[in-house]
Amino acid sequence: MRLPLFLSIAVLLAAGQAAVAAPAPEIVNISAAEGKLSAFLFRPHGDGPFPAVVALHGCGGLVGRSGAIRPRYADWARQLLKSGHAVLLPDSYGSRGLGPQCDARGRRSLARRERLADIAAARHWLAQQPFVARQRIGLIGWDNGASALLWAVRPQTVSASGEPEFRSAIAFYPDCRISARLGWSARVPTLVLIGGNDAISSASACRAMIDGARGRSALARIVVYPGADHDFDHAGVTPHLAGADDPEVPEQGHRGFDAAARSDAERRVSHWLGR
Repeated sequence: MRLPLFLSIAVLLAAGQAAVAAPAPEIVNISAAEGKLSAFLFRPHGDGPFPAVVALHGCGGLVGRSGAIRPRYADWARQLLKSGHAVLLPDSYGSRGLGPQCDARGRRSLARRERLADIAAARHWLAQQPFVARQRIGLIGWDNGASALLWAVRPQTVSASGEPEFRSAIAFYPDCRISARLGWSARVPTLVLIGGNDAISSASACRAMIDGARGRSALARIVVYPGADHDFDHAGVTPHLAGADDPEVPEQGHRGFDAAARSDAERRVSHWLGR
C-alpha cells in the first residue's frame, strides 16, 4: 500500500538525527508483481553513475512507530553515502499495509517469497537508472532482510532477464538454520557478519552454512564477533534482554550495540562492496 503524500513527507522529515547530514531521501514507487513497491532512495549529489546498494530492513520493518525511518537504516544509509553509494531501501511491509513481521506465527511476508520478489524488483529498477553504475549493484540486509538475502544469492534464484548480477552481498545476523540444512551456496561473493553471543540468530548455524558451501560456491565468508549480541551494529541500543513484546526481533534474546564490532563492520562493508 503506497503511503499518502503528506505522510511520506512527514516520514522523510522525521528520518532521525542519524540522517541529518545526508541528502534527503526520495520516495520511489517500483512496479512489482503485487503492484507498487515503495522504497526510499538515498542518492549522492551529482550525476553519477554511482555504485548502488539494495538495503533490506529487518522483521521490525523499515519505518518505526513514530513514522520515521528506523535509525539503524538511516545511519547505514549515511555511512554508505559517504563511500559514494546510492542506497535503495524497499519497504516490503509498508507497501503491503503490514506492520512488524517478527512473530513467525502471523508472518504474512516471507523471506523466500515476497521479499525475494522485492529484491528482484529493486535490482531491476536500479539497473534502469542513468545515475547507477549497473555493474556495481550490491545487496545488504539485516535480520529477516539478511535471511531474504541468503535466498536471493543462491544459484537457484539467478535472474533469466540478462541483467547484471549483484556485485556482492552482506548479511547482518541472518537466521542461517534453514539455509544450513538445505546445503546453501552463493553465486555472488557473500559476507555474513554476526555476534558470537547472538542467541536470536545462530552464529554456529551461520558458520556451518558457510563451511558447507566451500568448494561449490562463490566466495563466501563469515565474521563472528566474540561477545557481541544481535543488533551489534545498531548504535544507541543499550544491551538488554528483548522480551516477547519487542516488535524488532523474532524471538527473545539479548540485543545491544557493540562499538568495536560496529567499527570493524564498517571497514569490512566498505571493503566488500568495493570488490
